[in-house]
Amino acid sequence: MYEEFQRATLFFDAKDYAEAARLLAPIAAADPDNRAAAELLARAYFHSAQLGRAEDAFRRLIDLDPCNGWAYEALARTLERRSRPGEAARYRKLAAAMGAPASEEIEVAVTAADLA
Repeated sequence: MYEEFQRATLFFDAKDYAEAARLLAPIAAADPDNRAAAELLARAYFHSAQLGRAEDAFRRLIDLDPCNGWAYEALARTLERRSRPGEAARYRKLAAAMGAPASEEIEVAVTAADLA
């Protein structure tokens, strides 16, 4: 599974987000507590404009780590792209309260410790 995660990361880094998501979906399903896989899958969905799936994936990431301010910011950005700014504002406020900076795009929040 780790090799598939690395392969998916290569596709993500090459900006082939749809292929990265295709590879990551079974990894995230097989190990639902894997935050690194959940985050990369959510980001891949976001960048490939699969916004419904991105929303679900970011909500899953928040369930896994409710203190992750970055995940709230990412969910807010996803909701904004889905034309739901009122709902996004709630999550943006939570992100700000947790110290996460506002963002126009979804950048990496995975640390090396998350991959171990």
